[in-house]
Amino acid sequence: MKIALGCDHGGYELKQHVIKVLERLGHEAEDFGCLSRESCDYPDFGAAAARAVAEGKCDRGIVICTTGIGISIAANKVKGIRCAHCADCLQAEMTRRHNDANMMAIGAGFTGPNMAERMVEVFLSTEFEGGRHARRVEKMMALEG
Repeated sequence: MKIALGCDHGGYELKQHVIKVLERLGHEAEDFGCLSRESCDYPDFGAAAARAVAEGKCDRGIVICTTGIGISIAANKVKGIRCAHCADCLQAEMTRRHNDANMMAIGAGFTGPNMAERMVEVFLSTEFEGGRHARRVEKMMALEG
């Protein structure tokens, strides 16, 4: 899979680790920034990664800031995106199974590299269940207008 990545300065270190994890797992990483630890604005990079997913240029996306909250909100402003802020592996699994999330947000200030690595593996390997959940996802997406 081709995975869009975006972060701010607070998520830079963890994003670099996630890129290595993706490569080890055989996925292609497309990095939409930021490209250093210099202070920057997460909406710029979260939205860029989200647009790549929404436009079909990338299969899924992972965005990272200090809390994971701001960058998930920014990504979710892009039409077609279902970005879930996840803090553990069960959330990463369930958001794929039940919500067909196409992006995951991680808070680098709360999630260490080992947990993030496992969350990425689970997020990318879990399939959407469909069924009754498909109806709910359709209702969510209809809220975009």
